[in-house]
Amino acid sequence: MGGWCDGAAGRAETGRTRGGAAGRDAAPGRRRRPFGTVARALLGGALTMLATMALANPGPLPPEVRAALQRARVPESALAAVVQEAGSGQVLLSHQARQPVNPASLAKLLTTYAALDLLGPAWTWSTPVAFGGPVRDGVLDGDLHIKGSGDPRLVHERLWQALRRVQQGGVREVRGDIVLDRSAFAPSETGPADFDGEPWRPHNVQADALLLNQHAAVWTFLPDPARGVARVVADTDGPGTPERTVALAAGPCDDWRAGLRLQAGAPAEGGWRFGGAYPTACGELAWPLADPDPAGYGARLVAALWRELGGRLQGRVRDGRMPPGLKPALELRSPPLAEVVRDINKFSNNVMAQQLFLTLALQREPGPPASAEAARQTLRRWVAERIGEPGPGELVIDNGSGLSRQARATAQWLAHLLQHACASPVMPELLSSLPVNGLDGTMRRSRASAGRAHLKTGSLRDVAGLAGYVLADDGRRLVFVAIVHHPSAGAARPALDALVQWALRGAPVR
Repeated sequence: MGGWCDGAAGRAETGRTRGGAAGRDAAPGRRRRPFGTVARALLGGALTMLATMALANPGPLPPEVRAALQRARVPESALAAVVQEAGSGQVLLSHQARQPVNPASLAKLLTTYAALDLLGPAWTWSTPVAFGGPVRDGVLDGDLHIKGSGDPRLVHERLWQALRRVQQGGVREVRGDIVLDRSAFAPSETGPADFDGEPWRPHNVQADALLLNQHAAVWTFLPDPARGVARVVADTDGPGTPERTVALAAGPCDDWRAGLRLQAGAPAEGGWRFGGAYPTACGELAWPLADPDPAGYGARLVAALWRELGGRLQGRVRDGRMPPGLKPALELRSPPLAEVVRDINKFSNNVMAQQLFLTLALQREPGPPASAEAARQTLRRWVAERIGEPGPGELVIDNGSGLSRQARATAQWLAHLLQHACASPVMPELLSSLPVNGLDGTMRRSRASAGRAHLKTGSLRDVAGLAGYVLADDGRRLVFVAIVHHPSAGAARPALDALVQWALRGAPVR
């Protein structure tokens, strides 16, 4: 399997261009033709060879990994792991590699790699804004329409800019309604409390075709000792927002969130009320919270921003459909897909991953609304065409983010996915999206030697995983997959760090 991962880092290339036959000359965002029958057969054969190699030499776990598992009181059978040379597929470690486990957020590797391959790194979402009537003397005699297409980065600042552009285009007053079109996605199969009963956590926000500010706000607590209170400010607050405060308390800054006794409040209060007291010793801290009324959040945010900009609205902000054929007055473009993928993988953002998952169905399946089942079919078809049909139990796709109890994958299949990416023209974009151990994203606190591993993390109540690429001391690039599936999985993270450290040393003979 030729490609980016061939050979050791820094080794001179001879007789061919790094990046494989596809190279890096393809125009960003250009849709490539599907593999032909011969190419698929060759690739399938290569992956079969890698699978055979992965099972030929399982070997024992490194002693330091076994010791760390023992300290965590986690059996060795709870760990599934594969370490291979990238490109050649030479196996350095294979342990429980064919055991299906919940991949948690390692599922994002499939979603983001498929999206980069299908759409291209430069692809963008478009959010059209249209006038439903004539504009005269700054007045729109009709409705203002905003149609969502799944943009996961339509945050507070970009929405403000969009409404500002409407006003710069000559509209200061809307005599009709502001209509939010969320019809591109089918209603969610789940609710925000279904996964863990904690709907206030941002990771439980559901996908929405017009996902404004990810249906969440960051609440900052600012102690004012002279008044004996902490001021509470949301990042979505505008001019004229009533002051919110909570009492200050003495004592250490321990479980300060529990002491605030969070309760759902009125929309005028920003959706949340805080009781109890805030420890002065905490200083300034922030608490991201999902809005308790996601269905009404977008309308409230748009209305507030329109007023903040000095706009007038005779009607109201409501959900509805943009009339077919209505020409947009402007289009708000998202950042390029490569940048969005970095946000998804570096910070393991679930709702952004689900937005991308449904976007694949919206772009590849016939007609909206895009459903979760249509997105699953899109990914299954991509896997079959690009990587090969998974074996029984090797891969179960759920919602594209890994926030699931139903998703399954084997360590062996995830290693195949990462090996396949090595030969892809989008490998640099995928690699740069992964957290760097000890430096950034969800790997910033890793205890393994910093800076030479790009690893996606996966965490659920009973899952802890890492998957990506390691640059060993001897210059070899290694594919790395390790997943602990056990009620004490969180306690086994030192074992994963020990396995990373072992791979960084070049996977020495045990």
